[in-house]
Amino acid sequence: MKIELHEIPIRELVEGYTDSQEEGVYGYDGKLNIRPKYQREFVYKDAQRDSVINTVRNNFPLNVMYWVRNSNDSFEVLDGQQRTISICQYITGGFSFKARYFHNLQKDEQDKILDYRLMIYICEGTDSEKLDWFRTINIAGETYRPRVAQCRLCRFVDYGRKKIFQQNKLRCQKNSRRLHERCVHKAGILGNRFKMDFKS
Repeated sequence: MKIELHEIPIRELVEGYTDSQEEGVYGYDGKLNIRPKYQREFVYKDAQRDSVINTVRNNFPLNVMYWVRNSNDSFEVLDGQQRTISICQYITGGFSFKARYFHNLQKDEQDKILDYRLMIYICEGTDSEKLDWFRTINIAGETYRPRVAQCRLCRFVDYGRKKIFQQNKLRCQKNSRRLHERCVHKAGILGNRFKMDFKS
């Protein structure tokens, strides 16, 4: 799977944003399918949604997102759907933040948000690779994942760390280290369980 890091301003992300029961959720001038078939419905609570907006308004780094490039040069959100929808809904007037809607902000405040650059990895691959990648990057979810997936996460972290250090060393080093430590910790727990089962 080919993976490249891009910085995309929110201004471009929200261009042509639509959210329709019949036609789906789209942004990026209609080229980005924000809720593809393998994604769950929007589930962020108000506090999580507000946290995304607060991060953007303060120009803090937001976790990286993953898009998949399709053969027709359109895209699908692989990871980051809830953050993407939160941003788009706020910009288009779907909710207020600290009792202020986006359209009530001063122009310089609006521009600061619209010019915020999202860190997005754009991936290219087959449908099965996309689904496999989706499972891998969502490994820290609430449901149990098999040991094989944990090993895939380790490989992903090692590959991702190299790419991150090459392309965005200062911004992503901390998150990568935390993810790697979590992977090593989980792999150690699983390894210890396997040893105990084997002895008994």
